[in-house]
Amino acid sequence: MTRTKKIYDQYQKALGTDLWSAQYEKMQEQLRKLKDINHMLKKEIRQRIGEDLNELSIDHLRDLEQNMSEALNGVRGRKYHVIKTQIDIYKKKVRSLEERHRNLWMEYEARLEDPQYGLVDSEGDYESAAALVNGVSNLYICIPPAPRAAPPPAPPPAS
Repeated sequence: MTRTKKIYDQYQKALGTDLWSAQYEKMQEQLRKLKDINHMLKKEIRQRIGEDLNELSIDHLRDLEQNMSEALNGVRGRKYHVIKTQIDIYKKKVRSLEERHRNLWMEYEARLEDPQYGLVDSEGDYESAAALVNGVSNLYICIPPAPRAAPPPAPPPAS
C-alpha cells in the first residue's frame, strides 16, 4: 500500500525539488507576520492603559488621546442606554404594581359592600347569615338589637 507521503517523496526525487521546504518557508513567514501583529497589538494595549508612552511623538499622543476620547464616549453612550432601559423597565413594573394595587383595592371595597363575602348588615332582619371569607364558609350570627321598651305612661296630674 502506497501512502500519500511516499508519492510526494517520489515526485520530489523525480523532479529534484523539495516541496516540503517551500511549504515550511511559507508557514514560517506567516508565523513571523502573526508575531509582528501580536507584538504591535500588545504595544497598543499597553499605550492605551498609559504604559510605554515615552517613545511616542506629540502627533501620535494626540491621536491616541482622540481615540481614547472616542472610545470613552462610546462606553458612556452604552452605559446611559443600559441605565435608561433599566429605568424604563422599572417604571413599567411600578405602573403595573400600582394598577394591580388599585384593582385589589377596588375589589376589596366591592367586597365590603357585598354580603356574599361576610360583611352583612342585618338591620335586625336576620338572625344569622352564611358568608364566604377567603373561600371558607363561615356562619355568622347576627342578633338584632333588642326593641326599646316604651317609656312608662306619665302619672295623671294631681288635682
